[in-house]
Amino acid sequence: MELKIEIEDYNYDLPEEKIAKFPLDKRDSSKILIYKDRLISETQFTNLPELIPDSSVMVFNSTKVVPARLIFRRDSGARIEIFCLEPYSPSEYIRSFASVGSCEWIVAIGNAKRWKDGELLFETHGVGEVVNIDLRVSMVKKREEDYIVQFRWNGGIPFSYLLELCGNIPIPPYLKRESQAVDLERYQTLYAKERGSVAAPTAGLHFSEKVLKELNFRGIGIEELTLHVGAGTFRPVKSKYITDHKMHSEPFTVSRKFLVNLLESIESERSIIAVGTTSIRVLESLYYVGRQISRSGEPGEIKQWEPYADSHIFIETNDVDVSAKNAIKEIIKWMDCHGMESYKGRTEIIIVPGYRFKIADTLITNFHQPQSTLLLLVSAFIGDSWKSVYKYAIDNNFRFLSYGDSSILFCNREKM
Repeated sequence: MELKIEIEDYNYDLPEEKIAKFPLDKRDSSKILIYKDRLISETQFTNLPELIPDSSVMVFNSTKVVPARLIFRRDSGARIEIFCLEPYSPSEYIRSFASVGSCEWIVAIGNAKRWKDGELLFETHGVGEVVNIDLRVSMVKKREEDYIVQFRWNGGIPFSYLLELCGNIPIPPYLKRESQAVDLERYQTLYAKERGSVAAPTAGLHFSEKVLKELNFRGIGIEELTLHVGAGTFRPVKSKYITDHKMHSEPFTVSRKFLVNLLESIESERSIIAVGTTSIRVLESLYYVGRQISRSGEPGEIKQWEPYADSHIFIETNDVDVSAKNAIKEIIKWMDCHGMESYKGRTEIIIVPGYRFKIADTLITNFHQPQSTLLLLVSAFIGDSWKSVYKYAIDNNFRFLSYGDSSILFCNREKM
């Protein structure tokens, strides 16, 4: 069955006043919409633990947002913004953040036309320690959609500390404001650990210490993976058909312990709750990593259309020879053969209507932009009910997007 998915079918009217420009005073004071058994209700996020079924497992993304926006000036006075996307040399996040003196990054550049050549100097405003760092950037290469630049600095400090001193938190462009002091704390989850994201996994922003403690008290399993969120998460779908949209690639890491616990959860048929679209992207990508290993003996990057018969038929292939359980077993076995305690991969996976979820059966997520790939994911998860869910949210004064309110979507579909 061929489905031409038109992005216009995933549009809705989002008034500007519904977009939350700032976080609420308390993380867990946001509202949460509940979609279960095709019924919609609401409560306060602080009551989330009461909504979680006994023996469930919740999967969180432990990535940490870095202050990735740096402002430089040309001698002419032109303001050039460098937006760090991911490390290039060294390519590993840990090594790049530990670099002293120089490193190369893949970046987006604001006002790039004004920077034709030469070295740019960081705009210090004469502020203390920053003045002595003498941070400079030079162009290495222009690519199709981004750039490679080299940073050089003094002071013997690692790049991670340099970003803390000089960078700004990259809040979403649709907030239409500059980052402020409140964003340093609130555009970050309480459980953030692994530096690397340029956008927050916003579903996790609602979790307070109180909520996390209550989940633990109730015996809910807590598992963590890492996916570094790229700027592509804000990339709008400009094509008429989703087939013509290029999905961004993001790096992820899972530990062997995580996979063993995930396997046990699948085998014991525990409910698996993905906290955020980033978590569900990794969970579903892991299935295809395991399927790759079972078929060819080696894993690879999960390409955009891998789950589908081809890029024009949005019904998955009928290959059910690899169950979710066996896919995770394959990864563990492959890691053991190579003496690995963690698996690092990349995924371009796009989840659209017609996709069959393999691992997660419940999703906690915020309310997403019209005509976005994230809204397509929600539609894949709960079908056309997304329309009634979003209408309820609009009609009942829910706050939208990154700093907005939350939802918990119960799918309960049978896993493979």
